[in-house]
Formats: sequence, structure tokens, C-alpha cells
Amino acid sequence: MRCPISKKNGSALAAWLRGLDAAALERVLAVRPDAAAAPEPRSVGELADRLQRPASVALALPRLALPCLQVAEAVAALTSVSRDDLAGLLDATDGERAHGLDAVLEALADRALVWPADDGLLHMAAPLRNAWSSPLGLDAPLVHLLAGSNSEELGRMLAKLDVKPAANRKEARLAALVDHHGDPARIAALVAGAPAATRKLLERRAARAPERAGFIMSGTPQADAGPGEQWALERGLLIRDRHRYGPSRMPAEVALALRGADWHAPFTPVPPGVRSVPATASDIDREATAASMAFAAHAASVLAVCAAAPPARLKAGGIGARELARIGKAAQCDELVVRLALEAAGAAGLLARDGDRVAATAAYDSWAEQEPAGQLAVLLQAWWALPMTPGGSRDEDGKALPALAGAPPCGGCVQARHGLLAAAAQLPAGEGAAHPADLGVLLGWLRPLVDELPQDSTPFATLVREAELLGALALGALSPIGAALLADDSEALRDACRRLLPAASASARFGSDLTAVVTGTPSTALATLLDSVADRESAGAASVWRFSPSSVRRALDAGLAPDALTADLAAVAVEPLPQPLTYLIHDTARGHGRVRVVSAACVIHGQEPGLLAELAAHRKLTGLGLRQLAPTVLISRTPLDKTLAALRAAGYAPVAEKPDGAVRIERAQRHRAAGPVPSPRLPGERPGARRTDGRSTDGRSTDVRAAVDLRALATRLRGAPQDVPEPDPYDGRPYGSDTEEIIAGYARNLSFTDVRQLAHAVDEGRAVTIEYVATSGSTTVRTLSGLELDAPYLHAWCHLRDDDRMFTLSRIHGVMPL
Repeated sequence: MRCPISKKNGSALAAWLRGLDAAALERVLAVRPDAAAAPEPRSVGELADRLQRPASVALALPRLALPCLQVAEAVAALTSVSRDDLAGLLDATDGERAHGLDAVLEALADRALVWPADDGLLHMAAPLRNAWSSPLGLDAPLVHLLAGSNSEELGRMLAKLDVKPAANRKEARLAALVDHHGDPARIAALVAGAPAATRKLLERRAARAPERAGFIMSGTPQADAGPGEQWALERGLLIRDRHRYGPSRMPAEVALALRGADWHAPFTPVPPGVRSVPATASDIDREATAASMAFAAHAASVLAVCAAAPPARLKAGGIGARELARIGKAAQCDELVVRLALEAAGAAGLLARDGDRVAATAAYDSWAEQEPAGQLAVLLQAWWALPMTPGGSRDEDGKALPALAGAPPCGGCVQARHGLLAAAAQLPAGEGAAHPADLGVLLGWLRPLVDELPQDSTPFATLVREAELLGALALGALSPIGAALLADDSEALRDACRRLLPAASASARFGSDLTAVVTGTPSTALATLLDSVADRESAGAASVWRFSPSSVRRALDAGLAPDALTADLAAVAVEPLPQPLTYLIHDTARGHGRVRVVSAACVIHGQEPGLLAELAAHRKLTGLGLRQLAPTVLISRTPLDKTLAALRAAGYAPVAEKPDGAVRIERAQRHRAAGPVPSPRLPGERPGARRTDGRSTDGRSTDVRAAVDLRALATRLRGAPQDVPEPDPYDGRPYGSDTEEIIAGYARNLSFTDVRQLAHAVDEGRAVTIEYVATSGSTTVRTLSGLELDAPYLHAWCHLRDDDRMFTLSRIHGVMPL
């Protein structure tokens, strides 16, 4: 439901912002970067308008810690409250709890969510107030519940209470009633003298959250109140809403008075303790090195498998369990590692949809040539900004979820990832969590609104395991990789990866058991050579390949001569090649190509008549329909590829021949997609949560900090006029561009701030998020790119529908930058 911005509340925020110095204003812009997105706000009033947008406030909520949410809920419940009254409600009048309350209020003010005003009261952003339907389990204050009552009804309540108003007008009577009910002692004394049934009813209603009622037609009779309820209704302790059907409502003042002076709203300023154990920096580095090396090797194997044989996509989208199992078996790693590598590679643009398959892109080829440290840094940056949890393999019903399914962006998943590393950073230096799962409990305090997977048996178990696999967490502590991610420092991340991960191995140790062992991560050239002539058996901290006649024949089929193959292997061998391996290569080469197959539907010929006669008489080859045309020529009714396979299965080593008589080289063709599919961005996603290439879905830079100097902007805003009047061509105030004027003429539901935002996106070719109301009345939030204005319509690529769509400007109700 769309939350309208209160003009009065917006003015209060603008007045408070004008009183800030440049440093404080810069802090607000830093923690609410969507408000500083291009086009830059021209005045403090426009900045306040942006900060009050519901989408902007919703973006800030998942980043709040538990005490911030508790204080905000208390402010929302009391409507008008001072700092001292709030401290009394939260039992934070002195000591550490009072210091904790001051720190929380400062944090909320830095985010422009709750701020102090000149009247001594705390003000709150209107969309944040509507985040709770019944804050602290309280209903609306008495003045709101009685807004629709007439003067006679108020007079009867005052008569029952024996209270005389200052005048017999509605306003005076309402003020007298509010003043009476605002005194907890009077309410307690009044209820103490009520009938027993009424006291039980009121005490029960005060202890629980109010029930919500639905709208009914005006004039529909309501059920008669019982004896106990009627007594309370006559005295304003309960209020019956004449426009709604349902139970009577208890004013917030009455509920708080009945809960007693000893009742306090929940407030937890101290985080939960995490049992820690010693963990030296060297131990943490050693553990992070082992984990990151293993993941880098596994990720390279997973993507190599996808590049060689692109996995098929399900009809519903994504890579299913069968393909995930195939990739995991070929890459010798678990399903969680496969999912993590695929999702990170997809976000980094290394994989993309290509028809009914997911194929490697041209960017993958460049990535594969990098050192392991560079490869890991790319995947880590993608994981850090990934708007989902890759390890989520089951839904609420326990059904398997596909990978790379293109699920809607999840802001809570991003904040959970950031909060986990922030929780680890709070541990004392030289210590780590005794049980890494305990960090999930601390994460629940730091980010209580983040999303947790239904498959987790302990809090955020999958997320913790992901961080351990990547080396961001080691021994329950923050590793150098995790510290660089948390600081959002790309250069520090690359330095940490280079320090922890050794360079790729360019040599292998060959054994007489026809194996090759590579310690660490093999280089791309070494892995390509060994994959071409041997079968990989394991990967990780050390990779193992095994040679066999079929694997050697595969290399010979690819055009490698036996001497050249032996020389290539000797060049990467730590020691001389073992004799069994050289014998295997030359023995396989001697039988390789003795029989040649030409496609003439097809023809088999060779130099040995006896061998051709043997083929024609071979019982296992009868299915080929062979016929001997000459002592050295056979013809087959089976296509060339199937004939080759049948001959090789029978133990021969034929080669295919081109029509011109040259031997056909059987190299595996690399399948590459034309380009990565743009991944959806979170509405108003902060600059740190970006793709690894720092570009948006349309190829433009999305880093707000690179485009906006926050300190300079804060200084300009302080010197700018308090409010910039909206354009009016008839009064001599032109629009900033023709695009602004056209959009303003049709998009009647947009404020001028939103008009500027949308016009800027159209003119600069930037992606933008809109709130759109369809003809059916349903409201959706859509991310658009490639905008083209054709008033009264807007044509754009809709990331929600994954298709080109046309939008009516008059149905756009809000705009947010990316």
C-alpha cells in the first residue's frame, strides 16, 4: 500500500536539515546515498522530499539494528514524545541504557528517520511510522479515535467522568477528554471503580494487540456491546468506530495506563554475547588461504565444465537438480559450491542465458586467463553484491530450487551478508567465535529484518557456510578477505587475494601409475593441456589427472602428434616423464589412424586388405551395414560419426578424413554466448552493492560516490535557497529541459522531484525504478532501462517482466534512482 508523504512532516524534516552543519549533512547523504543520486537535489527542501519517499525509507530499514527498530517503534507508538518520555518508556533513564538510547537516537538522526525538533519533541519520517500497524501492541491515540465523534457524544463521555470542559464546543470537550485520559493515575483510579467484568475486559484488551476490522457500508448496525464493554464505551476507555465493523478500540493512553508504571517497552542496546576462542592472525590467514584456494580451484572447474558443455535450462527457468549434479560430478565438488560458483559467475557476467542453455560469455575467456587471485576477487565482488543467497536450495515446502533462476532481487539477503561480516568484525582482535553458528545470533541483533532461509536449522547456517567456503570467515573470525569486503575496498580485496593465494602452478608431478598431480591451482595453460590428454579425478588444494588409452586417443584426435604431446608434457613435468606414460602415448599412437573413415555415406578404407576384411567380418560391426567394395575399401550405411564410435568401441583406432583426404582434427568447439543478460538491480541499491565491473545494466557507471562529491553537495545545499519554486512557464519559471516539461504535463501523480528524476533517466539513458499502478488497480515496483519517451507513454525494458513494455505516464506514482 502506498504511503503518502506528509507535507507537515516533510517541512519539519527540511527545517531540521537546514540547522545541520556541512559535516552532519554529509553523514546523512553518506548513509542515504539514494537521496544524493543524479540529478542532485537543488535545495534542502528537495532533499527532504527524497528522504521521505516510502521506497527510500524501505531501503534503509533492513540496515537498522534491533535497538534502532525498538526505539523507532516506541516513537511511532507515542506519536508525540520527548526524549525524556521515551527514556522512561524504554527504562533507559540512566546508566548504560541511557547512553545506548542516545547512541541509537544519533544513529536514527544520521539516517533522517527520527530527529529532534525545536519544540523538544522527536519527529519521525511518515513512511517509517506506517511500518507498524500496531506499534508496541497499541492502537491509535484518543484524539485520532475520536476525530469522527460529534460534540454531543463527547459531552456524554465527560458527564460520565464528571469532567467540565472549558467551553461547550467540540474542540474544548475533546481537549478536556484527552487531558483526563492522559493522566495514568486517573485512568487507574477510574478502572479500579469499574465493575469486575469491565476490569477484566480492559486488562485483557490492554495486554494484547488490537484487532483490525474491515470497512462496511455506512449505516450498517453493529452488534450491541455487552454490559462490561458498555461501561467502558460510555467513559471513553473503549471507542467504537462507526465506519468499521469489528471490536471496539482501546486508545493508546488507556492501554499504557493499564499496563502500569512498571511496564517498559523492549529495548536491547547491548548485543548478545558470542563465546570466543583464541585465533591468531597467522592461523586465520592459513585457514582462509586453504578455503579460498579450494574454492578458486573448484570454481574454475565448474565454469570450465559449463564452458565445454553448457547446461540446459528448465522450461520454468534456471539450472535444475540433474544438471547441477552433472556439473558437480564433473568438477568434483559439492552442490553448494556449484551453486555458489554459478550464481557469482552469472552476476559477474561470466555466464549468460543462450537460448535453452546457460553458456560462457566472452568475458569468461579473459577471466580464465587470470591468476587464481584475480579470478577469486571477481567472484567475491559479485557475491558481495548478489541480491540473493546462492546456497538457497529448498523453498518453504522443501522443494528443490533451480540455480540461476533469475529470482526477484532480495535486499534482505544483501544486508544479511553484510551484517554477518559486521558481526564477525565486532569480536575482539585475536579471537574468533567458538561456534561460527553463534555469529548468526549476533546477526539477528544487527539486522533483525534480513531474510533467513527456510532450510537453515540454525540461524543463517547457509550464509555462514558460504562465507567460510569463500575464505571471508576463518576460525569464526573475519579474514583479510572479509575485512576488504566489509570496507567495500576493491583494491584491498585484490591485495588480500594476492597475498593469501599463491600464483597458479605451471608444473605437474607425473607418476608411474599414470597420474599427474598439481599442487595448488593449476594455470589455465596447464589445466587445458592435462584436460586434453587425461581425465581429472579430483580438484581442490591439489588436482589429480589420470591417463588412459582413451584419454590419449582424445588428444591424438585433436591433432596432437605423439612426439609433440610427449614434449609438451615433459615441459611442465617437475621430473622426467615416467616410462609407462611415454609407452602409453606411443603405443596408442601406433594404432591411431590405421583405419580412416571418409564421409561418403560413409566409406572406410585403409592400407591393409587383411584389416579391412577383418572389419567386414566383425560380428560387432554388423549393425553398420558394411560392404567391401575393394580389398582396401568398405562402405557403410551408417553416418560417419556413428561409424567412428562403433569402430572405436570394437577396439580399433580409426581417424576421420575430410573430403580432400586430409585427416580431420577433432577439437572441441567452445560454446560462447553473445553477451551476459543484464542482472536485475535492487530498487535504490547503494553504490557499494554493484556489479563487479562497476556498470549498470545499460553499461553506465552506477557508483554514486564516483559521480557525486558528498562534501561539496552538502556545502552547496547549505548555501542554496531554502526552497526552489517549481517551474511554471506561464509565470516566467521555465523547466530545466523539454523532457521535464513533457513528463510534468502527463505524470500528474509525480512530485516535481520525481519528474526531474525520471527526466534525467530518459535524457541520460540510465536505469530507474518506478512505482506503477496498472489498470486493474494493482501496484508494482519495476526496474526499467532503455527508456524512450513517447508521450503520453514511456517505452522501456521491464526487468520484472523481462520484456519490452509500454507504460502510461499518468499511472506512474513514484520514481527511485538505481
